[in-house]
Formats: sequence, C-alpha cells, structure tokens
Amino acid sequence: MDDSSSLGKVSSSTESVATVTSEEFVLVQTSAAGSPQGSGGKPRLKMSWNGSEQLEKAMEEMLDDDDDDDEVKVEKSSVEKMEKHSDPEIRVLDPQPEEKCPAPCSPPVLEEDSVQFNKLSYLGCTWVKAPRNEAEAQRAMATLRAESAIPIPITLHVPCATDGSVRIVDQATGTEIASFPIYKVLFCARGQEGSVESDCFSFTESYRSAEDFQIHVFSCHIKEAVSRILYSFSTAFRRSSRPADVRDTTLSSPPDSDLYTFTVTLEIKEDDGKGNFSPVPKDRDKFFFKLRQSVQKKVVLSVQQMCNKELGIERCFGMLLSPGQKVCNSDMHLLDMESMGKSSDGKAYVITGRWNPNMAAFQPLNEGTPKDKQVYITVAVDLVVTEVVEPVRFLLETLVRVYPSNERFWYFSRKTFSETFYLRLRQQTPERVGQSDAMYEVVSLQREAERGNEERGRLASPMEEEDADEDSDSEISSGTGDVSKDCPEKILESWGGILNKWHGNLCTRPKGLSSLVRSGIPEPLRAEIWQLLAGCHDSHDLLEHYRILITKDSGQEGVITRDIHRTFPAHDYFKDSDGDGQDSLYKICKAYSVYDEEIGYCQGQSFLAAVLLLHMPEEQAFCVLVKIMYEYGLRALYKNNFENLHCKFYQLERLMQELIPDLWSHFQELNLEAHMYASQWFLTLFTAKFPLCMVFHITDLLLCEGLNIIFNVALALLKTSKEDLLQADFEGALKFFRVQLPKRYRAAENARRLMEQACNIKVPTKKLKKFEKEYQTLRESQLQQEDPIDRYQRENRRLQEASMRLEQENDDLAHELVTSKIALRNDLDQAEDKADVLNKELLSTKQRLVETEEEKRRQEEETAQLKEVFRRELEKAELEIKKTTAIIAEYKQVRRFSLKQI
Repeated sequence: MDDSSSLGKVSSSTESVATVTSEEFVLVQTSAAGSPQGSGGKPRLKMSWNGSEQLEKAMEEMLDDDDDDDEVKVEKSSVEKMEKHSDPEIRVLDPQPEEKCPAPCSPPVLEEDSVQFNKLSYLGCTWVKAPRNEAEAQRAMATLRAESAIPIPITLHVPCATDGSVRIVDQATGTEIASFPIYKVLFCARGQEGSVESDCFSFTESYRSAEDFQIHVFSCHIKEAVSRILYSFSTAFRRSSRPADVRDTTLSSPPDSDLYTFTVTLEIKEDDGKGNFSPVPKDRDKFFFKLRQSVQKKVVLSVQQMCNKELGIERCFGMLLSPGQKVCNSDMHLLDMESMGKSSDGKAYVITGRWNPNMAAFQPLNEGTPKDKQVYITVAVDLVVTEVVEPVRFLLETLVRVYPSNERFWYFSRKTFSETFYLRLRQQTPERVGQSDAMYEVVSLQREAERGNEERGRLASPMEEEDADEDSDSEISSGTGDVSKDCPEKILESWGGILNKWHGNLCTRPKGLSSLVRSGIPEPLRAEIWQLLAGCHDSHDLLEHYRILITKDSGQEGVITRDIHRTFPAHDYFKDSDGDGQDSLYKICKAYSVYDEEIGYCQGQSFLAAVLLLHMPEEQAFCVLVKIMYEYGLRALYKNNFENLHCKFYQLERLMQELIPDLWSHFQELNLEAHMYASQWFLTLFTAKFPLCMVFHITDLLLCEGLNIIFNVALALLKTSKEDLLQADFEGALKFFRVQLPKRYRAAENARRLMEQACNIKVPTKKLKKFEKEYQTLRESQLQQEDPIDRYQRENRRLQEASMRLEQENDDLAHELVTSKIALRNDLDQAEDKADVLNKELLSTKQRLVETEEEKRRQEEETAQLKEVFRRELEKAELEIKKTTAIIAEYKQVRRFSLKQI
C-alpha cells in the first residue's frame, strides 16, 4: 500500500487529515492464531473480576436478539499477540507456517486481513437518530468524552477484505468487545480541530435493524493517528460491495414468476359510544375476537402485495360476512361499503364496511357465547385487479366470542389478525387478450396453511427437525414454550383443601404446602398462590402507590424502553412494540425504578416482571416484584458493586467442589469461572433463556423456598449436563450453557424431571453460611494485598457515583419543589381572581336586593291606595243599589195602586 499517495487523496476531507507519524498499527495477513469471532454486529461488554463489567456483558448477551446465530469466541492468546504487534513501526507480517501461533486451548481460526491500531481508548457507545449527521456525531463525541470516567484501552481492527468486520479488542485481556460487518458501518467522523475532542473519532452502525443506530466513540493517544484510521475506513468502504439487503427490497420476485403473494389483515371495530369506532380486543392466548352484543361495528380489511411485480387494485366489488366456517356463497351477506382506497403509505388497499349486528342474518353473532366456546365468522372481499380477468376473492375465517354489551376486558391482545394468500396467474392466449384489457386469468388462490399442507410430505419429520434444531448453533428465544393448563382433578382437590385452610389464616402457611409446590403449582392457580406466597394479600397501600408511581418520570426510561423490546420476543403477548404486553411491562419497570431509588432499574428485571405479568394484572405483578426484590433478597445482589452476587458465585463453586468434584476440576483446568455462565441464573432467576414451563416451576419454588433454590436448580443443571461439559473445551462449554442447555428443557417432561432432581438435592443453610464466611475472609485478604492506590481509586469511583446519584436526587427534588411552588402560586392567583369575581357579584346582588325591596315598598303603597279607592267605589255602588231598590219598590207599589183603581 502506497501510504503517501493514498493519504494525499483524502487530505482535503474534514473527517480525515493527511498526516502520518509513528502511531502503532500492523497490517495483519492471514494468521492461524485464534481470534474472537464477530457477533453479528452486536457490541459485547468486557468482563473483569472486581468490576461490574462482567455482569454488563452477561446481561447484554442475555438481552441480545434471539435470532442472532453468531458465536462469541474467547481468545486466550490475544495478550501474547498484542505484545507481538507492539512495535510502533508499520510491518507486514508474512504468513509463514513456522511463525503461526495457534491459541493453546482452542483450534486454530483463520483471521481476516485487517489493519490493527493500538494506543486507542474506547469511550463507549450511545443511540443516535440520524446516523449520517455530523453535528449529532460531534455531540455524541463531546458527551461520551465528558462522561467516560475510565476509558477502556483497546485495539481496533479495520478490515481490508470486502466481507470483513471491524473488531474492538480489549488490550488488557484480549477479549473481543464488539465486532461489526463493514457494510453495517454507515458513517465516520472525527472531533473538531482545536476542541477537546480533536483526538477522538467515531463511527455509526445499524444495530440489528434499519431503525436502530449506535455511534461508537474512541480517543487516540497519538492525535495524528486519527487521520490514518479514518483513511483505513474509507479504503474499506470503497472495497465493500454489500449485496442488497432483503429488508431493503419491498417486492422481491420469487422463483415462480407467475406467483403473487398477498397479506390480508382483518380488523373489527366497535362503536365506543362517543362517535368513534375502536378496534375490538382479542384473547391473548387463543386469539379470538371479543365482540359485544348489539353494538354497531365496522369491518376493515387491508390487502398488501408482498412479492412479484405490483398488480393494481382498481376497486372493491363487495365485502361479505357470514357466521360459521366453510359457508356457501349464498349464505354470505353483503355489507354496506363505507370506504375503499389505498392506505396513507400507499402500500396496502384498505376496504371498510359497516356491520349492523342486529340484522336477523347475523343473529348467531349477536348472542352471548357460552363459556369456553367460540364461534366462527367468515369475511370475504372481492377485488377487481388490473390485468386479471375475473374478480379475486380473499376469504378469511376466524374465531369470535360474543359478550354482553357492558362487558369490560382486562386481559387481551390488540395484535391484528392476518393471513397470507398465494395467487397464481396464467397469461392468456393472444386471441383472448385482444378481447379485453386483461392479460391474466386466475389459476389458483391458496392460503398459507393450505399451501403448507401440500408441501408437508416433502418436509422432514418433527423429530428430525427437533434433533437438527438442538444440534444447531441458534439460541432459543426468551419466552419460548407452551405451558399446559390441564391439571388432574385429584391434584386440584388437594390444592382446594390447602387454599381453604390458607384463606382461613393468611398469616400462616398450611401444612403440606411445600410438598405440593415442589410438584409444581397448577397453571390456573399460579396467580393467586404466587401472591399468597409473596404475602401480597394485604398490600393495598402498595397497589395505590403503584398508580402514583406510573405517573412520575424516571431517569432510566431509555434503558427500559430498549430492554422491553428484547424481553420474551417469542411470546405473543410481548411481540408487538405497541401492544398491551410491552406497555404494561414498561409501566412496571418504570414504576420500580422510581420506587427503588437506590437500585433503580437493572437489566434483567424485565424478564422477571414479564413472568409475573403473564399471570396477573400489572398492579399485582408490581407488588410481587417488590416483594421478591426486597423480602426475598434479590435486590441485594445488585448492591455494593455486585458483592453479594460474587459471594453466590463462590458458594456455587464450593458446592460443585463437594458434590461434583470431577466437573469442578475440569472447570478449574479450563479457567471457567461461575460468573461466566451463572450470572443470568442469579440475576434473572433463570427467566431469560429457559422455556416457560421450566421458568414458572422455578418461580413456584423460589416463592415457596426462597432465593437459595437457585443453588438447587444450578447444581441439577450441572449434574445432568456433566458428561457433555467434561468433553467440552472452554469455548464449547460456554456455547453449551448458552445454546444447548436451554433447548434440552423445551419438553415439559424434561423440565419436570430436572425440577424433581433439584428438589432432591440438599443444600444446607449452615454450609452456605460457612462458604460465605470463607468468601469474606478471602476478600479481606485480597483487599489487604491490593495496591492502596487502586483501592482508593475504586472507593473514590464508588463515592463519586453515590455523589452523582445524590446530586441527581437533589436536582429532582429541587425541580419538584420549584414546580410545586409554581403550581401553588398559580392556584393561589386563580383563587384570588375567583374571590374578586365573587365579591363583585355579591355587591351587585346586594344592590339589586335593596332596589328590589324599595320597589316592593312602593308596590305595597300603591296597592293600599288602590284598595282604598276600590272600597269607596264599592260603598258608592252599594248606596246606589239601595236607592235604586227603594225606587223600584215605590214604583211597584204605585203600579199596584193604579191597577186597583182601574
């Protein structure tokens, strides 16, 4: 490589400076030395005995994406190789056979061509939203440079090959911290000249998916070396020719050019009484729709083409619906169309129809469904597709259950129901094409299940698949496995008698409880019994406190959000990023981080919370989590730089020395320590990688027996796997613990036998206390032999962390105080304003009252005068009447007298 000419090409770049001095790097050709392999671009945290990095590595490995099939190999001869390459001059190592130095404890692994840089420090990594934004990269470098208290000395390998990987190796231990394929590195940047970050550089990489990006920041002990490193990256970029990623191609042509794949999604919405329609929930176990009686509904079908050239959908010919399964076309009923057209992103065609459940045709879907029963519903849509002769009908059948109109649902899933259809078309003959614009006719339309049945004969038997899967290097996903809810009637009767006694005296556990728990708690009873075992029957205050905690902010929300996406990805309840499972899990982890200010949220807690959430509502799950952390002593493992956890490791190794001496001796020969394989056993209580049937049984025993049951399970695992582990080397043993061991217990019967063996192992408490005293004595002797400067530095770091935590708490309290004062001031101002308004209204009311009384007095006077006038007029009228009556009487008398004379 002509360095002078190459560097001259990039001298004008703002990211690189064409200056080369005596920085340490080596061009490494193919070597037989063992090297750590990449891990699919996923960073790994280093492990050391006294610090907490080992636990970070263990937890990071535990939380890695379960689809990752790459292995993390430990290189034992890395330190020797680093010393070999410590010459500051540039050298080309000629790959002669006699110069190869294979790793002493592992088979030789060819190392890719790469440029190696020493005298670097790894400052850390963080998340970024814009991976190619230089301003964001500069902010990240400034932040990590300021926050990195103890940078990690590393060696950086930049590949020369097109399919190489960027590798970060710890100089002290030779352990590979992280490895990224060169095609995942998106952008490189260096610190601004004249700034504190001028000796820093960084690169961003796509972390697992196209939406997640991380930036890794480094500092160079020799400032001029930054330009040389960036030049190596630019050279690797020019050489790299990454093939198109499958995820980047929305429509990829299958081998059958006449086969078109569609995904059809069904959603049912109900009137919420507020003028809106909300999606109905689905059962999270059996996945049926939960409908309410006599509530107006909408049916929404979304049709999206997944492969082959795009076929245009012109319009919907009609949407039909019918109760039942495999119904005739004449039994289908046409729905009123509300809308049709492409979705907002233009990828799918969406049809919405109105469904009136009160119609007689839909009566079976408007009657209450008996308990433990479901009914089928069939929905079909006929689409007019461009260039296809006849309409294409997509038909879906799914289960529903009808509830009363006032029913409320607590446990449900909002995951959409979808099916994949395979449409096979055939091009028309030229004579028929001339008759219309259509070019294709439908040959067949199959569901994925129907297509799978046809190909089932060509597939291997289930036992062969299971054996092949167990031999594969892929890890099982967390949350794997089905747990049967069936239980013999005799066992249920035994539990019924125990529960009756227990409810009579909640303060005392009934006799015979432990023997029943050791056989496993029936799945339908676990929620109730777990809460009773944990003592949550009187935790009403904690339940109310939880509702307050979820409204508060937590400083660890970012970490929690990242972890819950990697918790139980194999379980339907936690699959969806916007589903109810992840939402409830986020609330529980956030509430605990606020509740426990000293420990907060730690990686791995989400798995335990998820196990509890699968059995009970989030409020009760939070209460049980708090009890396990505090009263069962799990939180003590996280305290004092994980000191208690290291004590547990020592106790486990001493138990192995006594009970499994041959395996303990083998581990000593391999330098395989307990923290390398048992960290997640203690911190997550086996919930991270093992199948759920085993996880639930371990939780039964934990809540009944206490935290020491972990030793029983760990020893049972080691005993049953002894033969395999005795034949494994260092890397093989680690791989066995990570991959093969969890797979062995996917069968419920295997897990049951393991739990039975664990319960039969005796682990005396006195022996554990003896080992604990031994560990304390050993630690004290180590501390006395330790360099005082190192001890003071470690203590100083601990005090700094405590000080930072207290300062953060002080800032939070001060912010809360100021916020409260402002809120009270605003409330007081509003109250004063309201008082002024009320005073004005009072004065106005009093004035109106005075005026009203004056008006009343005047009206009374006028009334009295009118009465007097009327009285006089009445007297006059009566007098006139008397006079008139007298005149009439006299007239009559005169008249009679006149008549007599006549």
